[in-house]
Amino acid sequence: MNPQATLIFITSLMLGTTITISSNHWIMAWTGLEINTLAILPLISKSHHPRAIEAATKYFLTQAAASALVLFSSMTNAWHTGQWDITQLTHPTSCLILTSAIAMKLGLVPFHFWFPEVLQGSPLTTGLILSTIMKLPPIALLYMTSPSLNPALLTTLAILSTALGGWMGLNQTQIRKILAFSSISHLGWMAIIIVYNPKLTLLNFYLYAVMTATIFLTLNTTKVLKLSTLMTAWAKAPSLNTMLLLALLSLAGLPPLTGFLPKWLIIQELTKQDMALTATLISLLSLLSLFFYLRLAYCTAITLPPHTTNHMKQWRTNKPTNVTIAILTTITIMLLPIAPMILTIV
Repeated sequence: MNPQATLIFITSLMLGTTITISSNHWIMAWTGLEINTLAILPLISKSHHPRAIEAATKYFLTQAAASALVLFSSMTNAWHTGQWDITQLTHPTSCLILTSAIAMKLGLVPFHFWFPEVLQGSPLTTGLILSTIMKLPPIALLYMTSPSLNPALLTTLAILSTALGGWMGLNQTQIRKILAFSSISHLGWMAIIIVYNPKLTLLNFYLYAVMTATIFLTLNTTKVLKLSTLMTAWAKAPSLNTMLLLALLSLAGLPPLTGFLPKWLIIQELTKQDMALTATLISLLSLLSLFFYLRLAYCTAITLPPHTTNHMKQWRTNKPTNVTIAILTTITIMLLPIAPMILTIV
């Protein structure tokens, strides 16, 4: 793609995200979401492959429907209360419609079907944008409207997302689809706590974005898209693959790593809210996603290809690791000991 065109689309993405996050009026928030949708479409379909065009079409249709619902919800609320302020969403029907619209934007169950397909049809860098930056405006809207939202509905969506995100990722061999189901599962953790402690949702999102960025950028460096190619990637950049192993375990939420921090805090907060049963259920459901993270980690660094003659060995690269990947990997692995400091900031 033309560098000037790429610059325009990336700038539009940042502009749309900033408008939505900083707006108080529903129409401005909707405008930001629309700018975002239109800016990402050329980035999804830039390869001109039929799968990429299909992904862009699916993305456009889903996001257009969700944006229409956001507009409908805000208009219904304005009709009943006379308020266009985002924080004044008090009408119950408007809250339900908005929750459905944001769930569709984010890819929460039962509106999740588009997300794995779109991620599979996109390049890795666009997949990273879809998994991180594109999720920020809808989460910001949830954050601003969190006092008015229905806790029972959000808890149900969250538990279903964690369950299906883990369950549907079990039999996948395409890494982008696995990361899509991983995203759905993580969104479940964010949605369950938004009503009770919205700041924890934001902390979870920031850490998830950092961990996902590490994995996507590492895969982009080693040019890996399937489990079968991941098995032979260790020959290309052994140290980078070792870091990928740790990053995957961090995304799974295993204790000495950064990914354990948001899960620990969310379980603690749910227990304080007398929701110990819910906390237990969502923790058990996250074991499903742990399985496919472990499978990815196993393919990354532990296995050798079964028949070495059948596999093309990859040349080892002498290029130094990208500084961005090095910084993100450090954050992904080593943030847990400074958890108290992070909590004082949040």
